[in-house]
Amino acid sequence: MRAESVWQSFRFAFAGIWHTFRTQRNAKIHTGITLAVLLLGGWLRISAGDWAILALTIGVVFAAEILNTAVEALVDLVSPEYHDLAKVAKDAAAGAVMVLAIAAIAVGLLVLGVPLWQAVF
Repeated sequence: MRAESVWQSFRFAFAGIWHTFRTQRNAKIHTGITLAVLLLGGWLRISAGDWAILALTIGVVFAAEILNTAVEALVDLVSPEYHDLAKVAKDAAAGAVMVLAIAAIAVGLLVLGVPLWQAVF
């Protein structure tokens, strides 16, 4: 594989990521929550293992949001008119992100809850 094609692949990937963060409200919400979690983790001085758990959880939620954006774009391309199956595809993709976001909240509470409680009380 030529080096320029590798760099081009990275540019395409970053373009997709940038499009998601620029156009999707929920990606912006995830970013705000991520910043709060990172600041809280730093303030609480959590362990490297806890950072790894949070990093993986954050990465999975962002990846799901990016995939959801791709599904929505593809569905809009192939079905510009309303169709029940297009709605199912979009709703299912959004539901997957929601399931992961709820799981991420649980992870955040498990990782940060006890240290935060001890720091405050």
